[in-house]
Amino acid sequence: MQEHLDMLEEIYKAEEQIASGEGIAHEDAKALLLRRYGSPDFLEVDEIEKPAPAGDEVLVRVHAVSINDWDWALILGTPFIPNRLMTGLLRPKIVVGSDIAGRVETVGSKVTRFKPGDEVFGDLSGCGFGGFAEFVCAPESALMFKPPKMSFEQAAAIPQAGMLALQGIAAGQTHKPGQTVLINGAGGGVGSIAIQLLKLHQVEVTGVDAAAKLEAMKLWGYDHVIDYAAQDFTRSGKRYDLILDVKTDRPLADYEHALNPHGVYATVGGQLPRLLQVACSRFRFWRTSEKTLSVVALKANRDLHYFNELFGSDKFKPVIDSVYAFSEADVRKAFHHFGTSAHKGKIVVST
Repeated sequence: MQEHLDMLEEIYKAEEQIASGEGIAHEDAKALLLRRYGSPDFLEVDEIEKPAPAGDEVLVRVHAVSINDWDWALILGTPFIPNRLMTGLLRPKIVVGSDIAGRVETVGSKVTRFKPGDEVFGDLSGCGFGGFAEFVCAPESALMFKPPKMSFEQAAAIPQAGMLALQGIAAGQTHKPGQTVLINGAGGGVGSIAIQLLKLHQVEVTGVDAAAKLEAMKLWGYDHVIDYAAQDFTRSGKRYDLILDVKTDRPLADYEHALNPHGVYATVGGQLPRLLQVACSRFRFWRTSEKTLSVVALKANRDLHYFNELFGSDKFKPVIDSVYAFSEADVRKAFHHFGTSAHKGKIVVST
């Protein structure tokens, strides 16, 4: 009898420990932590508790993650609004990284699309970031199956830049042979993808970027390239059916001047004040032009299946500038390289 009572007492103690978390060995995992705003030099790789997926979430073992403008802005802590409202006013409370590729480790009880072992990729910017880590949890809706022949590095280079490129082009409805398109900031991730999509429709594409990127841009398929430091494309006399802007660094009137009648200007990135000017341009009461100025609102992951199809038919291949290791020193180098805007295509970190 006493033996049974002692056993029950041990069971009760165990249940209390489980409820309180006492005595449970939590597994740790590496993550990239931002200690202060202002510089990649404040990034540190440290141990955190390995996350566990909620009912509708998937735990992904991250194999590759790419750098985006949003990651850079979060590290700098600019603009103050809205970035610091999301990540902490004075002290950052976030693991950056949105575009990931990896393998499913475990799934929540409500997950139906994925199972452990599936290879996936996607953009986590709409669900808390966290990509610069060994493991991250994400809603199953934020992920897409990775094709077997696509490397993890290639997959991580696609989601955000791919969606911005595709949705920016769609804003201009540029699908007829002979139409003219200009991409400002054409040598980065968005431009390296957009040129491949546009060339499927035989349109004439001009790319604007730094002189050091122009030769690479020609190899990607640009018909014309412009060194932004040597020539102002808005003053050249050439007109375009679509201007896809990654930089948004000129007055609106300059962009309108460079558009054909009924032309479209679509921006996917740049400084917040400029973006707000574009967003508010439709409310100008004196506006009589038929030209359209718009800000592309990212619809994350919506068309990743399309890129899978293009990749499978050899019509698209992500352009990767460089791949860095997931170490503190290398990740800092990767972000410093991104900050110089010298990269041609995407910068990827392999974890």
